[in-house]
Amino acid sequence: MLHCHVLFAFKARFAYKRLSEKEKLMIFANYPQISRASLACFALIVCLAGCSTAPKLDKLPPIATDVAPVAPAAEKLTAYTIQVGDVIDIKFPLNPELNETVTVRPDGLISTSVSEDIPAYNLTVAELNNELREAYRSELNEPRVSAVIRSFAPIRVYVSGEVASPGEFVVVGPNLTVSQAIARAGGALNTGDLRRVVVLRRGAGEKTEGFLSDYYATTQEGDASKDARLAPYDVVFVPKSGTALAYKNYQQYFQQYVSPSIGVSATYSLRR
Repeated sequence: MLHCHVLFAFKARFAYKRLSEKEKLMIFANYPQISRASLACFALIVCLAGCSTAPKLDKLPPIATDVAPVAPAAEKLTAYTIQVGDVIDIKFPLNPELNETVTVRPDGLISTSVSEDIPAYNLTVAELNNELREAYRSELNEPRVSAVIRSFAPIRVYVSGEVASPGEFVVVGPNLTVSQAIARAGGALNTGDLRRVVVLRRGAGEKTEGFLSDYYATTQEGDASKDARLAPYDVVFVPKSGTALAYKNYQQYFQQYVSPSIGVSATYSLRR
């Protein structure tokens, strides 16, 4: 950590020396309260900013302005899988007295008047119909049953880390993408590492998996293929950038223990 601070001081002093005397006098005339140490740090920041590259957005086609915007339809969407909280109507055309409405429990099962535990979570409607037929064979010879989803449970995702408004976000409809979830959270902060956004997902057997998403490529380079679609209950975490972590460590482990005399000696060395 000390090595980093020494290196920063040398870089700041080098950047300060690159300023002409006219530039130094102009800054001191406009801001007489500024110290030479602060000016050196400012010069370093300006130099680093000059080395940064512009966003790579030239490859994007211009948006049409003379037509009504219409999103292209998908050729074939994947079959919907039943989620916890979905409300399902179970209908028997030949035995309407067995009709009932059930809700998918938190454990992914449904309970009917015939069977208490029928798997439903993550099944398609066709797969659930097969499960129902097997469950009702003890009561009916050739059960004719169909499941109809009456209402869909809202999708929940969670966004935390370096965003403006972290929290839980509920949506009804298609799952959010990473960029949409971060937008719902007020956008990413300047201190976030946009190249390595973490997505935590709880899969089969309650096993949590971690994935990386390049949010910078999506938003600053126009690469829409990097904008991954989230699964229900995913957690999106925007970590601090390396610079933000270094500054945080500097504040916690260095700045609060530094004597003011060190700042005086740094100013003196820059005047030489």
